[in-house]
Amino acid sequence: MKFRDNGRVLWSFARISVLQQTRNAFAKKVLIARLSSSKDSSTSDQPNLLKYHVLPLEETLNRFMITVKPLLTPEEFKEQEKITHDFQNGKGEELQNLLEEVGGQEKNWLAHRWLKVAYLQFRSPVTCFSSPGMTFPKQNFENTHQFVDYTSRVIFGLGEFNDLVHAKKIPIVKMGKNELDNSQFGKVFGTCRIPKRFTDDIVYNPCSDYVVVIYLNHFYQLKIYDKEGKLISAPCLAAQLEKIMAKETERGVPYGILTTDSRDNWAEAYEHLSNTPRNTDALKTIQNAMFTVSLDECTSPKEGRDAEELVLSLIHGKGSQCNSANRWMDKTIQLVVNPNGNVGFTYEHSPAEGQPIAMMMDYVVKKMKDDPSYGECGSEDFTPARKIKFCEVSKCVEQWLIIAQKNVDKLVRDLQMKVLKFDGYGKDYIKKQRLGPDSYIQMALQLAFFKLHSEPAAQYESAHLRIFDGGRTETIRSCSNESLAFCLAMDDVSSPAEEKAQTIREAVMCHQMYAKLALVGKGVDRHLFGLRQMVVENCLPVPEFFASPGYVKSTHFRMSTSQVATKYDAFMGYGPSAEDGYACCYNPREHDIILAISAWRRCLATDHIKFAKLLEQSFVQMREVLGDCPPSTDKPPKLKCKF
Repeated sequence: MKFRDNGRVLWSFARISVLQQTRNAFAKKVLIARLSSSKDSSTSDQPNLLKYHVLPLEETLNRFMITVKPLLTPEEFKEQEKITHDFQNGKGEELQNLLEEVGGQEKNWLAHRWLKVAYLQFRSPVTCFSSPGMTFPKQNFENTHQFVDYTSRVIFGLGEFNDLVHAKKIPIVKMGKNELDNSQFGKVFGTCRIPKRFTDDIVYNPCSDYVVVIYLNHFYQLKIYDKEGKLISAPCLAAQLEKIMAKETERGVPYGILTTDSRDNWAEAYEHLSNTPRNTDALKTIQNAMFTVSLDECTSPKEGRDAEELVLSLIHGKGSQCNSANRWMDKTIQLVVNPNGNVGFTYEHSPAEGQPIAMMMDYVVKKMKDDPSYGECGSEDFTPARKIKFCEVSKCVEQWLIIAQKNVDKLVRDLQMKVLKFDGYGKDYIKKQRLGPDSYIQMALQLAFFKLHSEPAAQYESAHLRIFDGGRTETIRSCSNESLAFCLAMDDVSSPAEEKAQTIREAVMCHQMYAKLALVGKGVDRHLFGLRQMVVENCLPVPEFFASPGYVKSTHFRMSTSQVATKYDAFMGYGPSAEDGYACCYNPREHDIILAISAWRRCLATDHIKFAKLLEQSFVQMREVLGDCPPSTDKPPKLKCKF
């Protein structure tokens, strides 16, 4: 669920002034022509993007064996060598041939399969399990007017970003000589997941010109473009928001709570909910919106828990008695604004990685910071907000509402979060040590886990595959022989500082090496995923390899991590992928690092508070060691690790 935005170039938004360009009927035609609204455009319209390859089987399996060694006992590793050898020369070769045949016929054999298996067939709730929360800087609203004024300007800013996307003004960034695919930017506005039994659908409506405002569980359609395709001014939008809030004084039927439940429960409820024409129209109106806007009821964070409460309110809404029903979790983008100053996005992960979401936040925050009157020069030709009406709730749907309320409350109790704002140093110091900040943080996470659990963790970090047409992600396997040697040295009081410093540098550089491979599609996990899909698609027996100790342990990611970078006081958070694991999303800034660490309460083996303390200790210890052993001015030594 998660992404590594390696080498991302953020352009100067000040140089792009969509407001100075006339929005006319032509711009509207561009919107309509941009994407198909009925199916996923799995490939891009950039002609220079690479076709996604199928790696040689031997190359992947050799790399696989290197990555599993630190997770296995000597006996298990010896057993794994035999299983892997037999697989390579037997069933693996057969599956490889099938995958190469598929790969030869498709521009990107991975993208649509990954969307289906990793997301649309995922049956747990998107709430907590797959949908992250992306925070904005904390706000201070003194009254309702400031609350709606701010919200309206964010809506205006997102509309402006939408115009950039459809006018193809998102700059194409290169990684080396290769262009990066921009198609994900066109898949976040107007997109919605639809609950179905076994496999969900996803619908795209890129020409949408309205948002859906949710307040006290009531839904309103609010047009943000006029008839000429020009954005309606923020003051006009604010006036409509105030009217909605004045009109509704009691909570409505909590239909939104249904979207927080397991996908199968929601699919069952959806069939009953959509069995009348009025309800069908209401659902389609919500689904086809550009995005939703949740005007939440004010909550008071516990003392000292502001950052945690902020991100948790975005991830799950804090329960059925709070704001969990004031959501539509199927929408790719939900803007959430609370009168207490908590602001951010909840985003449904299936159509895109985190980059478009983070860049939208950057764009809007910068615009509002640079221009106090931002959003005031739009059109005043607005359409009054229209309430979206459902039929009276049926007994059957009422039962599903009760079930969903109980289930989301269990999730709210179960997900624990600690936000560590480490202010000892940031990217600036790490770079001065001639080390990559992302890889450095990954090693600190490995060390904290080792300190707490006395063993290494299979650690997932996502790398984007945007050099490929329609590319999604590959896994960076952060645990290595070098990271284990680093953890052992740092945990050994008798180990000299020079040795510890050397292991830090070797572990960091080894991670950088694997990350570079992953970014060009030479990781382990997506190739193995493709081979396993050939088993499923061809109704073949599952080879022993996929139940082997190395495969099982190395894909049980007790650490699920990603970097979401922004210069602002903001961060992303999400739930762990493994029941006995942690999730950590981090924002490395110049002079500090913000990390959102989560764990499940039901697992007695994990402790997110202790983990955060040990992570802070790891950062401090690594600096102390490096301070005693500054980087050499000579060329770096050749690495032992060879992926």
